[in-house]
Amino acid sequence: MVFPLSDDNSDRTTFPIVNITLIVINVLVFAVFQGMGKNENFTLAYATVPAEITSGHDVVTEDKIVQMNTPVGVQEVQMPGLRTTPIPVYLTLLTAIFMHGGIMHLAGNMWFLWIFGDNIEHDLGKVRYLVFYLLCGVLASLAHVLVSASGPASLIPCLGASGAISGVMGAYLVLHPHRQVMVLLFRFVTDVPGYVAVGMWFAFQVISGLGLLGGDQQGVAYGAHIGGFITGAILAAPFKASVGSNSRD
Repeated sequence: MVFPLSDDNSDRTTFPIVNITLIVINVLVFAVFQGMGKNENFTLAYATVPAEITSGHDVVTEDKIVQMNTPVGVQEVQMPGLRTTPIPVYLTLLTAIFMHGGIMHLAGNMWFLWIFGDNIEHDLGKVRYLVFYLLCGVLASLAHVLVSASGPASLIPCLGASGAISGVMGAYLVLHPHRQVMVLLFRFVTDVPGYVAVGMWFAFQVISGLGLLGGDQQGVAYGAHIGGFITGAILAAPFKASVGSNSRD
Protein backbone atom coordinates (compact mmCIF):
# COMPACT_ATOMS: atom_id res chain seq x y z
CA MET A 1 0.00 0.00 0.00
CA VAL A 2 1.21 3.52 -0.79
CA PHE A 3 0.79 6.37 1.71
CA PRO A 4 1.51 9.97 0.64
CA LEU A 5 3.75 12.10 2.86
CA SER A 6 4.10 15.31 0.82
CA ASP A 7 4.25 16.62 -2.74
CA ASP A 8 6.12 19.27 -4.70
CA ASN A 9 4.48 22.66 -4.15
CA SER A 10 7.32 24.79 -5.51
CA ASP A 11 5.14 26.21 -8.29
CA ARG A 12 2.07 26.97 -6.17
CA THR A 13 1.65 30.75 -5.86
CA THR A 14 -1.71 30.98 -4.09
CA PHE A 15 -2.62 30.35 -0.46
CA PRO A 16 -5.07 27.39 -0.21
CA ILE A 17 -7.61 29.14 2.01
CA VAL A 18 -10.58 27.09 0.77
CA ASN A 19 -8.76 23.79 1.31
CA ILE A 20 -7.72 24.79 4.82
CA THR A 21 -11.24 26.00 5.59
CA LEU A 22 -12.68 22.64 4.48
CA ILE A 23 -10.26 20.86 6.81
CA VAL A 24 -11.20 23.14 9.72
CA ILE A 25 -14.93 22.61 9.10
CA ASN A 26 -14.52 18.83 9.05
CA VAL A 27 -12.58 18.91 12.31
CA LEU A 28 -15.10 21.24 13.99
CA VAL A 29 -18.09 19.15 12.90
CA PHE A 30 -16.48 16.01 14.32
CA ALA A 31 -15.33 17.67 17.56
CA VAL A 32 -18.36 19.86 18.29
CA PHE A 33 -21.46 18.46 16.60
CA GLN A 34 -20.46 14.78 16.65
CA GLY A 35 -18.97 15.09 20.12
CA MET A 36 -15.73 13.41 19.02
CA GLY A 37 -17.82 10.59 17.63
CA LYS A 38 -19.92 10.09 20.76
CA ASN A 39 -23.03 11.98 19.64
CA GLU A 40 -24.74 9.13 17.80
CA ASN A 41 -28.05 10.99 17.56
CA PHE A 42 -26.50 13.76 15.44
CA THR A 43 -24.40 11.39 13.34
CA LEU A 44 -27.24 9.00 12.55
CA ALA A 45 -29.63 11.87 11.79
CA TYR A 46 -27.42 13.62 9.24
CA ALA A 47 -25.61 10.70 7.56
CA THR A 48 -26.66 9.50 4.11
CA VAL A 49 -28.91 6.42 4.21
CA PRO A 50 -29.36 4.80 0.77
CA ALA A 51 -32.95 3.73 1.50
CA GLU A 52 -33.87 7.32 2.35
CA ILE A 53 -32.37 8.68 -0.86
CA THR A 54 -34.07 6.12 -3.10
CA SER A 55 -37.46 6.52 -1.39
CA GLY A 56 -37.30 10.23 -0.60
CA HIS A 57 -38.61 9.51 2.90
CA ASP A 58 -37.01 9.53 6.32
CA VAL A 59 -36.39 6.10 7.83
CA VAL A 60 -36.27 5.52 11.59
CA THR A 61 -35.29 2.14 13.05
CA GLU A 62 -35.01 0.68 16.53
CA ASP A 63 -31.76 -0.13 18.31
CA LYS A 64 -30.88 -3.79 18.03
CA ILE A 65 -28.48 -6.38 19.37
CA VAL A 66 -26.22 -8.07 16.80
CA GLN A 67 -23.44 -10.63 17.01
CA MET A 68 -20.07 -9.40 15.81
CA ASN A 69 -16.61 -10.91 15.52
CA THR A 70 -14.23 -9.20 17.94
CA PRO A 71 -10.60 -9.88 18.96
CA VAL A 72 -11.92 -11.86 21.93
CA GLY A 73 -14.46 -13.83 19.92
CA VAL A 74 -18.11 -13.41 18.94
CA GLN A 75 -19.88 -10.91 21.16
CA GLU A 76 -23.28 -9.30 21.29
CA VAL A 77 -23.12 -5.58 20.48
CA GLN A 78 -25.90 -3.01 20.61
CA MET A 79 -26.27 -1.25 17.27
CA PRO A 80 -28.10 2.10 17.37
CA GLY A 81 -31.00 2.55 15.00
CA LEU A 82 -31.49 5.35 12.49
CA ARG A 83 -32.62 8.65 13.99
CA THR A 84 -35.13 11.18 12.68
CA THR A 85 -33.60 13.44 10.04
CA PRO A 86 -34.71 17.05 10.69
CA ILE A 87 -33.85 18.20 7.16
CA PRO A 88 -34.95 16.95 3.72
CA VAL A 89 -33.26 13.58 3.31
CA TYR A 90 -31.60 14.62 0.05
CA LEU A 91 -29.59 17.26 1.93
CA THR A 92 -27.83 14.46 3.82
CA LEU A 93 -25.88 13.89 0.60
CA LEU A 94 -24.19 17.17 1.54
CA THR A 95 -24.10 17.03 5.35
CA ALA A 96 -22.65 13.52 5.37
CA ILE A 97 -19.46 14.60 3.59
CA PHE A 98 -18.52 16.76 6.59
CA MET A 99 -18.88 13.97 9.18
CA HIS A 100 -16.65 11.05 10.12
CA GLY A 101 -16.92 7.72 11.87
CA GLY A 102 -13.87 8.13 14.12
CA ILE A 103 -10.70 10.05 14.79
CA MET A 104 -8.58 7.88 12.47
CA HIS A 105 -11.18 8.20 9.70
CA LEU A 106 -11.02 11.97 10.08
CA ALA A 107 -7.24 12.13 10.34
CA GLY A 108 -6.65 10.00 7.25
CA ASN A 109 -9.09 11.96 5.12
CA MET A 110 -7.76 15.35 6.21
CA TRP A 111 -4.18 14.28 5.55
CA PHE A 112 -4.99 13.32 1.96
CA LEU A 113 -6.94 16.56 1.51
CA TRP A 114 -4.03 18.58 2.91
CA ILE A 115 -1.55 17.05 0.46
CA PHE A 116 -3.61 16.98 -2.73
CA GLY A 117 -6.26 19.66 -2.31
CA ASP A 118 -4.05 22.74 -2.36
CA ASN A 119 -2.81 22.00 -5.88
CA ILE A 120 -6.33 21.54 -7.22
CA GLU A 121 -7.50 24.75 -5.55
CA HIS A 122 -4.58 26.53 -7.26
CA ASP A 123 -5.60 25.03 -10.62
CA LEU A 124 -9.31 25.77 -10.43
CA GLY A 125 -9.48 28.94 -8.38
CA LYS A 126 -11.13 29.24 -4.98
CA VAL A 127 -14.83 29.39 -5.85
CA ARG A 128 -14.64 26.72 -8.56
CA TYR A 129 -12.62 24.48 -6.26
CA LEU A 130 -15.31 24.67 -3.59
CA VAL A 131 -18.04 23.86 -6.12
CA PHE A 132 -15.91 21.04 -7.53
CA TYR A 133 -15.28 19.56 -4.07
CA LEU A 134 -18.94 19.62 -3.03
CA LEU A 135 -20.10 18.25 -6.40
CA CYS A 136 -17.65 15.36 -6.21
CA GLY A 137 -18.81 14.61 -2.66
CA VAL A 138 -22.49 14.54 -3.58
CA LEU A 139 -21.98 12.45 -6.72
CA ALA A 140 -19.74 10.05 -4.80
CA SER A 141 -22.51 9.60 -2.22
CA LEU A 142 -24.97 8.92 -5.04
CA ALA A 143 -22.59 6.28 -6.40
CA HIS A 144 -22.66 4.61 -3.00
CA VAL A 145 -26.46 4.79 -2.95
CA LEU A 146 -26.55 3.16 -6.40
CA VAL A 147 -24.57 0.12 -5.26
CA SER A 148 -26.34 -0.09 -1.89
CA ALA A 149 -29.92 0.56 -2.93
CA SER A 150 -31.32 -2.80 -1.83
CA GLY A 151 -30.95 -5.32 0.95
CA PRO A 152 -29.51 -4.69 4.42
CA ALA A 153 -26.88 -2.31 3.00
CA SER A 154 -29.62 0.17 2.13
CA LEU A 155 -30.14 0.91 5.82
CA ILE A 156 -26.46 1.41 6.69
CA PRO A 157 -25.62 5.11 7.05
CA CYS A 158 -22.72 6.45 5.00
CA LEU A 159 -20.61 9.43 6.02
CA GLY A 160 -17.19 10.93 5.47
CA ALA A 161 -15.27 13.23 3.17
CA SER A 162 -13.68 10.30 1.34
CA GLY A 163 -15.84 10.65 -1.77
CA ALA A 164 -15.09 14.35 -2.18
CA ILE A 165 -11.39 13.79 -1.52
CA SER A 166 -11.39 10.93 -4.02
CA GLY A 167 -12.64 13.49 -6.54
CA VAL A 168 -9.70 15.74 -5.66
CA MET A 169 -7.34 12.81 -6.24
CA GLY A 170 -8.98 12.03 -9.57
CA ALA A 171 -8.34 15.63 -10.60
CA TYR A 172 -4.76 15.37 -9.36
CA LEU A 173 -4.17 12.35 -11.59
CA VAL A 174 -5.42 14.31 -14.62
CA LEU A 175 -3.80 17.66 -13.87
CA HIS A 176 -0.57 16.58 -12.14
CA PRO A 177 0.38 13.11 -13.39
CA HIS A 178 4.12 13.83 -13.23
CA ARG A 179 4.29 15.96 -10.06
CA GLN A 180 6.64 14.36 -7.56
CA VAL A 181 4.94 12.90 -4.49
CA MET A 182 6.90 11.61 -1.51
CA VAL A 183 5.29 8.38 -0.33
CA LEU A 184 5.75 5.60 2.15
CA LEU A 185 5.80 2.57 -0.13
CA PHE A 186 5.66 -0.51 2.04
CA ARG A 187 8.64 0.26 4.36
CA PHE A 188 10.48 2.68 2.11
CA VAL A 189 10.19 6.46 1.68
CA THR A 190 10.61 7.46 -1.94
CA ASP A 191 9.50 10.00 -4.55
CA VAL A 192 7.13 8.81 -7.27
CA PRO A 193 5.17 10.61 -10.02
CA GLY A 194 1.62 11.59 -9.21
CA TYR A 195 0.18 8.97 -11.53
CA VAL A 196 1.95 6.27 -9.51
CA ALA A 197 0.94 7.58 -6.08
CA VAL A 198 -2.67 8.24 -7.01
CA GLY A 199 -2.95 5.36 -9.46
CA MET A 200 -1.89 2.78 -6.88
CA TRP A 201 -4.36 4.21 -4.40
CA PHE A 202 -7.19 3.98 -6.94
CA ALA A 203 -6.22 0.44 -7.92
CA PHE A 204 -6.47 -0.54 -4.26
CA GLN A 205 -9.98 0.95 -4.06
CA VAL A 206 -11.13 -1.01 -7.11
CA ILE A 207 -9.58 -4.26 -5.93
CA SER A 208 -10.99 -3.84 -2.43
CA GLY A 209 -14.39 -2.84 -3.77
CA LEU A 210 -14.53 -6.01 -5.81
CA GLY A 211 -13.57 -8.03 -2.74
CA LEU A 212 -10.50 -9.48 -4.42
CA LEU A 213 -8.32 -9.04 -1.34
CA GLY A 214 -10.56 -11.20 0.80
CA GLY A 215 -11.32 -10.43 4.42
CA ASP A 216 -14.01 -8.19 5.81
CA GLN A 217 -14.51 -5.14 3.61
CA GLN A 218 -17.61 -3.93 5.42
CA GLY A 219 -17.65 -0.41 6.76
CA VAL A 220 -15.80 1.15 3.82
CA ALA A 221 -17.82 2.78 1.04
CA TYR A 222 -15.61 1.80 -1.89
CA GLY A 223 -18.41 2.68 -4.29
CA ALA A 224 -18.20 6.30 -3.07
CA HIS A 225 -14.41 6.29 -3.41
CA ILE A 226 -14.51 4.99 -6.96
CA GLY A 227 -17.44 7.18 -7.98
CA GLY A 228 -15.81 10.29 -6.53
CA PHE A 229 -12.49 9.55 -8.20
CA ILE A 230 -14.05 9.06 -11.64
CA THR A 231 -16.15 12.20 -11.19
CA GLY A 232 -13.08 14.25 -10.27
CA ALA A 233 -11.08 12.90 -13.20
CA ILE A 234 -13.88 13.74 -15.64
CA LEU A 235 -14.59 17.22 -14.26
CA ALA A 236 -10.99 18.34 -13.71
CA ALA A 237 -10.25 19.57 -17.23
CA PRO A 238 -13.62 21.33 -17.79
CA PHE A 239 -13.38 23.12 -14.45
CA LYS A 240 -9.80 24.18 -15.13
CA ALA A 241 -10.56 25.21 -18.71
CA SER A 242 -13.08 27.74 -17.41
CA VAL A 243 -10.36 29.54 -15.46
CA GLY A 244 -8.61 32.32 -17.35
CA SER A 245 -4.85 32.04 -17.77
CA ASN A 246 -4.25 35.04 -15.51
CA SER A 247 -7.24 34.84 -13.22
CA ARG A 248 -8.00 33.24 -9.87
CA ASP A 249 -11.39 33.27 -8.16
